[in-house]
Amino acid sequence: MSTLKKFAGQTAVYGLSTIISRLFNFFLTPVYVSVYPTTVFGILTKMFTWASVFNALLSFGMETTFFRYLNKYEGNKQKVFNNAFLTIAFISVLFFTGTFLFVDDIAEWLQQGSVQATADYRQYVRYFIFILIVDALAVIPFAKLRAEGRPGRYAVVKFLNILINVVLNLIFIYAIPYILHHDLHGASLVAGFREGWVGYVFIAQLVANILTLIILLPEMLQLQLNFDWPFVSEMLAYSFPVLVANFSFIINETSDKIFLGHLLPSKIADQQVGIYGACAKIAIFLNIFIQAFRLGAEPFFFNQAKNKNSGEMYARIMDYFIIVVSIIFVAIAANIEIFKYFIRGKDPIQQQLYWSGLRVVPLLLFGYVSLGIYMNLSIWYKLSDQTKYGLYISGAGAIITIVLNLIYIPKYSYMAAAWVSLIAYTSMMVLSYILGQKNYPIPYNLKKNLLYLIVAVVIVFLSFQIFAGNLIAGNILLTLFVAGILFVERSELKLLLKRK
Repeated sequence: MSTLKKFAGQTAVYGLSTIISRLFNFFLTPVYVSVYPTTVFGILTKMFTWASVFNALLSFGMETTFFRYLNKYEGNKQKVFNNAFLTIAFISVLFFTGTFLFVDDIAEWLQQGSVQATADYRQYVRYFIFILIVDALAVIPFAKLRAEGRPGRYAVVKFLNILINVVLNLIFIYAIPYILHHDLHGASLVAGFREGWVGYVFIAQLVANILTLIILLPEMLQLQLNFDWPFVSEMLAYSFPVLVANFSFIINETSDKIFLGHLLPSKIADQQVGIYGACAKIAIFLNIFIQAFRLGAEPFFFNQAKNKNSGEMYARIMDYFIIVVSIIFVAIAANIEIFKYFIRGKDPIQQQLYWSGLRVVPLLLFGYVSLGIYMNLSIWYKLSDQTKYGLYISGAGAIITIVLNLIYIPKYSYMAAAWVSLIAYTSMMVLSYILGQKNYPIPYNLKKNLLYLIVAVVIVFLSFQIFAGNLIAGNILLTLFVAGILFVERSELKLLLKRK
């Protein structure tokens, strides 16, 4: 089997597992929007947004560092695993100590701009502290599975996490209220149940994460308590710029929702966050592929670093990547009239409120296209041990995000947030390409890739604006686009299919 086919095979496993898991998880979005009003969905969005921010802090860039050091010290893989895991465990202890003492203050700050009681926010904060710590402890065991080329076990564990979470949500949202309303057997056991309380969503996530960590015990039991401070110091020197870059990336990804919650008037803040957060779920269908690609690509790129033809291979993978994300970009935009039913509200008024935000979807989609290309490009500074450039690039994106959101969200609400997201990711993509070609040249097919992206943008504009989401017109354009790509790539596809 060729190297590219092996990469494609592993990525396909990650992709299939990610798609199945995310579809189960995305199943919760229509459940939530059918049960909770936009204001409550805004609380959900806000809390999980902050969780994303602190996930980056607790992992401390150790996932990427783990892959790099496995490649750098092939004879000391156990040492790399030990010190990477123990570093995250130590950071988690510090985080617990530093946050649990200030739960009341954190809750009071988060509650600003919300109609929810501060007492409820105290509970949310406590749940999320434990959710974050359990998540952090699973980072290196999951990375170990990827590094060992075990996408099957990785996929099963991830799938079980989502399945447990979904089942518990359905129990809290539908099963227990049904038991209480019909006074069925066992109703007395759940007599104190608060119907419609969003805190149960967080409890479900916490239980799912704890059970996932238990499933990962075979990997965790391989840990040896041999902490090597000089070695950890070297790892931290590599990971710190990665941490800052990841943190900056999370700012780009999540700060729009945070700013919406704090810059808009309190009477509409949660509602606007809820509308934006729900519509953003549609764009995440594209992000599923990007995340699946990253899961397979990162360890693969490190493993191929010593290959003399690695640059050509990275360029070819970029070609395929841009083709796939361009097709997905066009396909989602062309079928927006179908995808919008993914976020139906619990009544006609709530439904129209959610659908009023669909204008952000094409902007967020192209933002994810740019993000995916940036992730692909970013391998140059990771392979050359110049992670400081990741800090600079993501930092520039974070500055763009913060400044433009502060200026435009008070006036244009979530439409500003969508445009800013697109501008930030596109800027990062361009900056990474320019710096990469100067410091670690890779022969990307710039003209052809740009052509595909430009044609995709034009088709999305025609489909979404000119044809107003007409399904027939949009899918005719999609078919022509795919046919054109197959014609242009016919020779390369024949060669790829012939490789063994």
